Amino acid sequence: MAEEHPKTSELPEDVETDDCMTSYTYIYSPDLLKDKVAIITGGGSGIGFRIAEVFMRHGCDIVIGSRNLERLTEASKKLIAATGRRCLAVAVDVRQPETISAAVEETLKEFGRIDILINNAAGNFLCPATSLSFNAFKTVIEIDTMGTFNASKVVYERWFKDHGGSIVNISATLGYKGQALQVHAGSAKAANDAMTRHLAVEWGPSGVRVNTLAPGPISGTEGYRRLGGLSAETSGVFQTIPLQRAGNKTEMAHGVLFLASRASSYVTGACLVADGGSWLTSANNLTALLDYWSAGLKRDK
Repeated sequence: MAEEHPKTSELPEDVETDDCMTSYTYIYSPDLLKDKVAIITGGGSGIGFRIAEVFMRHGCDIVIGSRNLERLTEASKKLIAATGRRCLAVAVDVRQPETISAAVEETLKEFGRIDILINNAAGNFLCPATSLSFNAFKTVIEIDTMGTFNASKVVYERWFKDHGGSIVNISATLGYKGQALQVHAGSAKAANDAMTRHLAVEWGPSGVRVNTLAPGPISGTEGYRRLGGLSAETSGVFQTIPLQRAGNKTEMAHGVLFLASRASSYVTGACLVADGGSWLTSANNLTALLDYWSAGLKRDK
């Protein structure tokens, strides 16, 4: 029998949709997060949903938060059914600190503790700077950057300051080389990367670790669909990535699991890039991206 190519033979299980996996192979101890409690913003879909599932499969109880309570409730039911752990769905708008405070109080009432915060809520779309409205830029900064600070500050002051904890911010590599059509998200994520380092320095004495995971193109996510992942896949663009493929959501969840858990107990202020080497080699093709963006405008008319 011919051996599978190493590109695909050791990939963890995943599914494209926002559903739980039908099987799961542990690469860490199943009790790595036993009886821990994690809050995940943007946890109802995409990478956030898979992080929640993988955490729960490792013994963690979860609170997922976003603005769409209906989607969160549905996601919570799926996660509980697949893992047998507890999952609380709470409406949160990370731009409004009072909603985060309410979610934190509900978490403490339900679970009595908070060990991990995953700042995953984000907004993004392709747009050249000249066509980007002032309000659109502001909105992305408010969700990605202010939202990350808001959630971190609320959880720190209410619980982590006195009990320690782990924060993982979900970032991106967009700002590393000034990715075309991404000035809004790239600027927001660059600010978050700096925030990770600042908070790691200030909150380390309280026993709080703060780290970042920066994904590349990840299949089965809204970002993948919105930012041209399917087009890149069919056109062979991924051949320019050293690992020559998109990542999957479970791979990102495993990276976050490492950063959030005792597996990385002496790691803080770090950014783990999980993009298959894409930021090192992928073309920053302004013309092609503008063509893709303008074609999308025509389709939407």
